[in-house]
Amino acid sequence: MPLPETGGGQARASDAALLDVAWGSIRHGLWHGTPLEVRPCQFEETLREPGASFVTLRIGEELRGCTGSLEAVRPLVVDVAHNAFSSAFRDSRFAPVSPEEIAHLELHISILESPEHLAVASEKDLVRLLRPGRDGLILEEGTQRATFLPAVWEQLPDPRDFLSHLRQKAGLPAGYWSPTLRLFRYAVREIEGGKLDSVRAAAVS
Repeated sequence: MPLPETGGGQARASDAALLDVAWGSIRHGLWHGTPLEVRPCQFEETLREPGASFVTLRIGEELRGCTGSLEAVRPLVVDVAHNAFSSAFRDSRFAPVSPEEIAHLELHISILESPEHLAVASEKDLVRLLRPGRDGLILEEGTQRATFLPAVWEQLPDPRDFLSHLRQKAGLPAGYWSPTLRLFRYAVREIEGGKLDSVRAAAVS
């Protein structure tokens, strides 16, 4: 299902609300060790609807955490709260974010559209269908699963490199192909959060 169309002012208000929730969940996690409890009824309709999101944290050019959801199974505002907390404190690649790091964090939210199944018979067919810079990709083989957000194209602009690294992320050989391989692409809407101080400034401007 495509992301809902909203007016410019409404979209900005929704984005600001999601950013506030994401930062609030990270602050709550620092002091309480749990995600922020969100009451969807307090938010506008588009944020109460089921949605899937990823929250990416960086310090400078370095990744500091990235987790998310591929299926829309809970209200979008709740999903963002949980994924912001998980990116800061549950990404197994990193130590939990410390209070000293909060001022240096940059936050980015990706809201996913419903994935589209790609019925392809070969890697060549898949490469022809992929839209570099636009498509996120999900790869599944049995219980093994991995995804790359569209932003990964910035580091891996060649489709074959993109696929090789995604297969390795899923625990498969770089050149793996099988008739049972399942592939899905999706688009995202990006919300740039910047640093916490910039979000506060935007909220009062």
